[in-house]
Amino acid sequence: MSFVSADISMSLDGYVTGPHPSRESGLGAGGEAIQEWVFRSAESPEDRKVLEQGGERAGAVVMGRRTFDFVDGPNGWDDTINYAYDHDVPERPPVVVLTHSAPEETRHAEGFIFVTEGIDAAVSEARRLAGDREVVIMGGAEVIDTALVAGLVDRLRIHLSPVIMGSGTRLFDLVGAPLALRQAEVVASPLATHLSFDVR
Repeated sequence: MSFVSADISMSLDGYVTGPHPSRESGLGAGGEAIQEWVFRSAESPEDRKVLEQGGERAGAVVMGRRTFDFVDGPNGWDDTINYAYDHDVPERPPVVVLTHSAPEETRHAEGFIFVTEGIDAAVSEARRLAGDREVVIMGGAEVIDTALVAGLVDRLRIHLSPVIMGSGTRLFDLVGAPLALRQAEVVASPLATHLSFDVR
């Protein structure tokens, strides 16, 4: 069975987007600062290695509908490898979109599968697609929180960016009970601290 990770960038004060994320601006106002380590990874060997290792591991990706709506929108992923999952890493794994209803029309069709039966079904489909590679739950926050609560996540990867947002979309708001983690790895660069935790 495929290993399942949740993988997301976060500000020091716990936000994964800036305020008012939308179809036109998936990271919200000023939210690009949370992902600066990705956009500037060519300048940082540590960050570049983290990004490339993520692309190599991923056999399938799970995302929520709001994330997909941005990805499919005018400022989302393009049709080349220049701007997609893991930014400019060439690998583009299949994507499972967790949604209440599949969209009637999309800009992106190939490589996206829509699952309406809940997080367990979405992760199960991603496991089928991933084979012996990793399933990566990339967000948004609600999907990661739901997967954590359901006990579906083996490893949590947080890319902690040195920025304080003040507001936006918080991670862990839906995780109501204590969740035991064991720190597995720390990689530091001037642009981010990459934290990996085993979920116990």
